[in-house]
Amino acid sequence: MKGSAGSVGNSDEALYTLHGMWCTSCALAVEGVVAHRPGVESISVHYPTATLWIKGAAPAITLDILAPQIKRLGYRLTALEPSSDAHARLEQESRYLSLRLLVGSVFGMWTMLASILIYAGALPNPTVEWVVAWVSGAFAVPVITFAGWPFYRAGLRTLRAKRPGMDVLVTLGVWSAVVVSLGLLWRGSAQVYFDTAVMLIVLLLGGRLVETLCRHRGLKALDILPEPREEILAWQDKQWLATPLADVAPGARVMLGAGELIALDGVLESAAWVDTASLTGESVPRHFPKGEPVYAGCRLLGSEDAPMTVTHAMGQRRLDRLRNQMRHYQAQKGELHKLADRFAAWLSPVALLLGVAALPVGLLLGLGVEEAAVRALSVLVVACPCAVGLAVPLASLAGSGRMLSQGIALRDPAALETLAKVTSIAVDKTGTLTRGEPTLVSWECREGISESLLKARLHQVVTSSQHPLAQALKRWADGSEASVPSAQVINEVPGQGVQLELAGQGRFWLGSRRFLTSQGVALGEISPDTPHQAASEVLLADEQGWLGSFYLEDMPYADAASCIAQLRADYWVIMLSGDRPSAVDAMASQLGMANDVCFAERSPEAKARLVQGLPAPTLFVGDGVNDTLSLAAADVGVAPFNASDAAREGAAAYLLKPGLASLVEGLSSARATRRVMVQNLTLSAVYNTLALGLVIVMAIPPLVAVLAMVASSLSVTLNAARLAWRE
Repeated sequence: MKGSAGSVGNSDEALYTLHGMWCTSCALAVEGVVAHRPGVESISVHYPTATLWIKGAAPAITLDILAPQIKRLGYRLTALEPSSDAHARLEQESRYLSLRLLVGSVFGMWTMLASILIYAGALPNPTVEWVVAWVSGAFAVPVITFAGWPFYRAGLRTLRAKRPGMDVLVTLGVWSAVVVSLGLLWRGSAQVYFDTAVMLIVLLLGGRLVETLCRHRGLKALDILPEPREEILAWQDKQWLATPLADVAPGARVMLGAGELIALDGVLESAAWVDTASLTGESVPRHFPKGEPVYAGCRLLGSEDAPMTVTHAMGQRRLDRLRNQMRHYQAQKGELHKLADRFAAWLSPVALLLGVAALPVGLLLGLGVEEAAVRALSVLVVACPCAVGLAVPLASLAGSGRMLSQGIALRDPAALETLAKVTSIAVDKTGTLTRGEPTLVSWECREGISESLLKARLHQVVTSSQHPLAQALKRWADGSEASVPSAQVINEVPGQGVQLELAGQGRFWLGSRRFLTSQGVALGEISPDTPHQAASEVLLADEQGWLGSFYLEDMPYADAASCIAQLRADYWVIMLSGDRPSAVDAMASQLGMANDVCFAERSPEAKARLVQGLPAPTLFVGDGVNDTLSLAAADVGVAPFNASDAAREGAAAYLLKPGLASLVEGLSSARATRRVMVQNLTLSAVYNTLALGLVIVMAIPPLVAVLAMVASSLSVTLNAARLAWRE
């Protein structure tokens, strides 16, 4: 199956691009038709991004099956387009709209001028007024035929799908104004309404152009994810050859160019410095040792190339998965979006019935034919639910794009609205508040041992160990000696320590105090108490006895305390950890948290119970496999930057930058986005309800109805645009 698909239980999901949509009514029409096809469980069409998400039996949701069905409605379904193609499509739409808007504005200007002369009574006699009225109609012809054509086409498509939307109302409004005007001219009256038809088309085109620019701006959020070049040096036929990225398979060896963006995910074959800022936001380059995984979008630093073994090919990279997950989120709808769609779905038919019924009802009430026709025209114009259709999806697109630029990617369509309502936050300690790797905070050694000698001995002992504490000690002692003698392990107790022998240096012991004591090593020269209660103590000894003590801690991120303080100002915040109480208490002290909201030595099940006991809606941030239960128990689960794959799969959102700063900003943006959604939905609902009521009970000039309808659409569009443009 083509497109972006993934298995979910006994069902499959797929993402496609839907071409030819003119407005939200088109999206609702396609949804309505495809939703009733056999094998389709759920479908969502997102108009701002032209994305169709569908879930169902695999044979029923293939591109080959869906494309012909949708083509009969007048639209075109293709595989999910790349971000660059989406920009090109929107630019083409902008040019298309600009041309029609230009034609409508140039010719419509003369129509409006003629109408103003008639309304102002500036013409010498009724005969001249009647001639000028015909002239205004002549200038309106290019506007009505050429500039207005997209509305008629979209209206016909939605009628064909038996889902009449706002374009049907626009079409009826335009042609009703034309028919009423021609009837008045035939009767010798100059009070025509060509200006109403022209203004309706021109102002809607202008609003559509502004909306397209906002959609363009919303899609630009995906551009923060960098795209490397299209070729890479791959090892083939015993030589390095330039190879298209699409032809490089997992397991292939490639050469990364110094200073260039890494094009594929893989494992380094030699140590290197890598700038991860473009993908993760880390401002400081990181040193990646041999065997460390790196991701496409990061930049290789230094002056030397580095070989790499590819782990993920094009389309499967972390970069690709992130883009697809964001598109997947955007294609689905939250509760406010669904509410807006339901409102627009019944509003259009009701408005259509009211508009059609306005003429005979007016005649029955004793209104003249002209007055009844004008009243019906005003009903059709004012009832167009443009604002309702745009109210939520534009705000959602702008808000989710802003959150992505801040460093938080959403995987669940309901997550945005839930994030805005969160009241309680539970945060895992290790790997979330801390860096997830131990750091040496202090050390001491035997009298007469210099620091350089201590580092040399330590480097020799730990160089072959993969234990996290040993690796941290190795980083501290790294570079002390150019050559390292071979070490023979004599005795090792997992989790406690190791005894080994270095060629020409004798025996050494490295491990916990308990391990060294059990090995008969004399520790008389050191204090029986650890100076850092929250730190992990590692002792080094040789055949003469104790040689040195090292104290390592998992240090918090630099902004952890400030982020927790900001979160505590608005939410109930607790810290959960499986670590020992001393480490949790020390962390609480550094973060300024009370001990009664910090819980130590908690099992995964206990963590989940604590999360469920918090005031809802709840948010949990955790990075490990042991956190997956809590991620599921929370209303919103968030995986931090360095989270495990299991945590990422179980989370509704994940952070693209180390630390919690992006979560703080993302929560603020989520609240702002929901406020805009509610504002837009309320504004559009109130407008349509009041406008329909007013136009039925009292006479409103059609031109005033046009201005009111367009003002409503522009107001929700510009209100949503604030999210994309705000700093």
